[in-house]
Amino acid sequence: MAGKINQLTAADFEEQINSNIPTLVDFWATWCGPCKMLAPVIDEVAGSTSGVNFAKVDVDEEEEIAKKYGIMSIPTLILFKGGKEVAKSIGYKNAAQLKAFIDENK
Repeated sequence: MAGKINQLTAADFEEQINSNIPTLVDFWATWCGPCKMLAPVIDEVAGSTSGVNFAKVDVDEEEEIAKKYGIMSIPTLILFKGGKEVAKSIGYKNAAQLKAFIDENK
């Protein structure tokens, strides 16, 4: 569903990333300035992109997920396909850069 961004927890993370549809996960935190700058960009891209699920993981609330995927800096974006990590990007991206990252890797 274009435009919807799911907030994931340990309870539903694996189910979401194991989808047949590529899933872009934004690892973020409420105190992170660049994360706050990236949020509206992700909203914009999610609203205009089909064939990709969009999700967020708060690294402070879901430390085990962040640890499992080696999140050392935020924001970190990971694109998953069928439960496997296919691409990772660290730091802010504008809408064009984010679309290109998704298109190159989905």
